[in-house]
Amino acid sequence: MSIQLTRNFSIIAHIDHGKTTLSDRLLEQTQTISEREKQDQLLDSMDLERERGITIKSHPVTMYYQAGNGERIKLNLLDTPGHVDFSYEVSRSLAACEGALLLIDAAQGVEAQTVANVHLAMEQDLVIIPVINKIDLPAADVDKCKRQLEDILAIPAEDAIPASAKAGIGIEEILEAIVARVPAPTASEDGLLRASVFDSVYDSFRGVVSYVRLISGSMKRGTRIKLFATEKTYEVKEVGHFTPKMTSEDTLEAGDVGYVIANMKSASEVKIGDTITDNVHPCSDPLPGFKEVQPMVFSGIYPVESSDYEALKTAMGKLQINDAAFTFQQESSVALGFGFRCGFLGLLHMEIVQERLRREFNMDVISTYPSVIYEVSKTSGEQLLVDNPCLLPDLSEVDEIREPMVKVFIMTPSEFIGDMMALVMEKRGQVEHTETVDDTRVMLHTILPLSEILVDFNDRLKSATRGYGSMDYEHHTYRPANLVKMDILIAGEPVDAFSTIVHREKATGYGRSLAKKLTDVIPPQLFPVAIQAVIGGKIIARETIRAMRKNVTAKCYGGDISRKRKLLEKQKKGKAKMKAIGKVNIPQDAFIRVLKSGD
Repeated sequence: MSIQLTRNFSIIAHIDHGKTTLSDRLLEQTQTISEREKQDQLLDSMDLERERGITIKSHPVTMYYQAGNGERIKLNLLDTPGHVDFSYEVSRSLAACEGALLLIDAAQGVEAQTVANVHLAMEQDLVIIPVINKIDLPAADVDKCKRQLEDILAIPAEDAIPASAKAGIGIEEILEAIVARVPAPTASEDGLLRASVFDSVYDSFRGVVSYVRLISGSMKRGTRIKLFATEKTYEVKEVGHFTPKMTSEDTLEAGDVGYVIANMKSASEVKIGDTITDNVHPCSDPLPGFKEVQPMVFSGIYPVESSDYEALKTAMGKLQINDAAFTFQQESSVALGFGFRCGFLGLLHMEIVQERLRREFNMDVISTYPSVIYEVSKTSGEQLLVDNPCLLPDLSEVDEIREPMVKVFIMTPSEFIGDMMALVMEKRGQVEHTETVDDTRVMLHTILPLSEILVDFNDRLKSATRGYGSMDYEHHTYRPANLVKMDILIAGEPVDAFSTIVHREKATGYGRSLAKKLTDVIPPQLFPVAIQAVIGGKIIARETIRAMRKNVTAKCYGGDISRKRKLLEKQKKGKAKMKAIGKVNIPQDAFIRVLKSGD
């Protein structure tokens, strides 16, 4: 098919604005799927995606549409994840397109992630077609959405297409707009092979399947290809399109979106954003925009039963095959035994990996408190990257600790602006400026430490704004902070599973709450147990678990009082001896209850 009859586009939207439902309607309208194959959320293949209503992996699909002018157009849809954790995947998918459908919920209006995704699309110079979705809802306000389009995003309101993906309204108009407004791909004149990898999955029978967009040239079975990032060469075994299942073709031409199977054995061999070229006649430069995806959040994952360690290692290896952004390495803890230090793109990514371990591999796991990467300058001049509190050097050797900062964009109704500012201040952040979005909402531009937004920030934002607030963030820079390592001592013994890096001002409050929590979950012993939060050698918080009291005088039915005193003195000596030599065995469920209860 001629490159002039091809259109490549993606759908960008805030979470839950109807992106996957619209994809389903487009597949039905173009008769890409038969009546027998129809199901809701067709492109969301994981149960987890269906349950949460989010897209985790992007799913391309090729459709053929008979346009109003009589031409048969090939439409390549690149579905994109909606969450900020996967923004690099979104940017790579957008780089493979010429246009984007911008989906806005008619009841919710423009949200924080809508703005972020539009900026990503504008950076790629894409043609943006605004679609106001869910117009059939009773709370829909199309006029307000059109005003927001012009005021916030500077997109002409007359370009917007009113639609309802669920009810099938406006689907034909959307398809015609894609054909009319999205430009056809352009191929370079030199004809050399250039293909951008925007995703990859692992097939246990065929190896790595790379999702590619051909910028120029062509690729077929037997072509010798080279990847720029790894400089390795492979032979192509199969090429094809998604319809939406993988369908093999003879050749992929310039402008096509499809898949390539070469003899790649692991997902780490191909990196998202990399450029594929011909090994015999290579292009001189890779396509722009490639970067290594680095994990930002770290957490220890341990099996609840130590005998499951090997099974957990195998399960993580299989997960990593399909998710190159997930990293893990072995570590051990005195309290939790053998486990793994895992790196994630963000908190949602961490939740998804843990949930997949439980569901797909039946692994019962416990995770430690999430932490971020700190830059540490030692007094000797040495520079360290620390992602585990146990690896932080002694404070006497530390010159400066720098923590990662993020720019957080908070969209909130105007009446909650005071609550939002208070929340940002509480989390050691600062509000750079506020921007009036429309007559009812404002956007706060803030800078916060990444570690402060990890656990409960989004939940508290939603609670404070009654569900109407939304947030988006991007990584900003590293900034020096007064950070310290806080240890928890139980009966004088440090427990590494509870060690954290905290800001000195917040250490006392956090230490007290953790110590109090531990008194509720550690069973009483035969002697008093001190639980202490310690920074360096200084105790900043203490709680005591009272000793179990055995009534040693119960067998005395009378007689002289000295008999009872003698027994009580004997018990007192025994308790003193027990306190000196006794060990506290912390039950496994105590770790689980403390670590699973958030902060």
